[in-house]
Amino acid sequence: MSVAVLNATQLVTLAGPRRARVRAEMRELAIVPAGGMLIEDGRVSRIGPSAEIENGLPADSQVIDATGKVVLPGFVDAHAHPVFGGNRVDEFEMRAQGATYEEIAASGGGIRSTVARTRATSEEELLAQAKKHAGWFLANGTTTVEAKSGYGLTVEDELKILRVIRRLNQEIPLEVVPTFLGAHAIPREDRESPERYVDLVINEMLPLVAKEKLAEFCDVFCERGYFDIEQSRKILSTAKRLGLKLRGHVEQLTNSGGAKLMAELEATTADHLEKTDEQGIAALKSANVQPVLLPGSVYALGSISYPRAREMINAGLAVVLATDFNPGSSPTPSVPMILSLACTQMKMSPAEAIAASTINAAYSLNRGDKIGSLEPGKLANFSIFDYEDYRELAYWFGFSRAHSVYVKGDCVHNRARL
Repeated sequence: MSVAVLNATQLVTLAGPRRARVRAEMRELAIVPAGGMLIEDGRVSRIGPSAEIENGLPADSQVIDATGKVVLPGFVDAHAHPVFGGNRVDEFEMRAQGATYEEIAASGGGIRSTVARTRATSEEELLAQAKKHAGWFLANGTTTVEAKSGYGLTVEDELKILRVIRRLNQEIPLEVVPTFLGAHAIPREDRESPERYVDLVINEMLPLVAKEKLAEFCDVFCERGYFDIEQSRKILSTAKRLGLKLRGHVEQLTNSGGAKLMAELEATTADHLEKTDEQGIAALKSANVQPVLLPGSVYALGSISYPRAREMINAGLAVVLATDFNPGSSPTPSVPMILSLACTQMKMSPAEAIAASTINAAYSLNRGDKIGSLEPGKLANFSIFDYEDYRELAYWFGFSRAHSVYVKGDCVHNRARL
């Protein structure tokens, strides 16, 4: 059966070059006013004015009336940590009373506190909690999310998290892209012998992850107090030899040369970049590394040190926006909230923010040929929002106005039904 979406006030297609968008291209959303879309076998078949799509529809077509609404591609969240045990609401209160992220981590909190809870949580319990998180993503219009391990920090527990991610892909409509982040922090038991843990990641974890095909990417937290430049280079170089593509948490807290390292290794993305300067931006451009910016973590940590998004766009980088959803530093699955922060705090335009969270994000996950825009042949992953202008997604903030969300043409979230 075919599906027809008709009468959208704005059908935001992002049709255009078959690559990530840069500079002025990020403001070109290819909007079809009074737009319509025909979907067949889970893929977009035709796009155009609603009157043209309606003419000659197959007799058995299901019609979705989008009158007075905005239709756009499903968001692609290219940096998230959705599988974990417990929460860190106690640390949230500590930060409200003045404690910093680094002070909390030094006292035994932070990533290591989630590691302890995740290790104590069974695979089935982790799966149940992750499915709940998946529902949150879908309710905000996200149809693809990258999912990192990194809250296990033992061979057994890292594999446990990656198995949960694999099961999510099999059991829920949200597409989940697996990333191995065994180098998220030095576990408490190895704080006096960090090199032993680095060797464990390189010699035991990575070969098993690659052999069992549990991840597409390898990530590392390259930062003071976590993994230094040389340790990060060793881990990522090994991952690259094993066939994994590279991402990196870099220069979130200090300008330590992480952006240059990601350029040197020809990584797919460099993420965070709150402290990256013009030299780091130039290095990323020289190697065409996509910056993944995470303003939610800056906001949640009470910082004002947002990444230099405007300079990155002006330099010709294909900027990506993502939630960094995690229990400690960015507990939000809402891309619309990230759009608001991008516009108000990083001075991105609403159009640039939409491009950064759809088509550019899709290319950062090597899926730009399948998702990220609404064009013939691509998967019919899209959301319908109760707005008449796409700019309202960033303008109104703090609540979801997603009317309904579709994956491969099937409705996976409907607010009225709920």
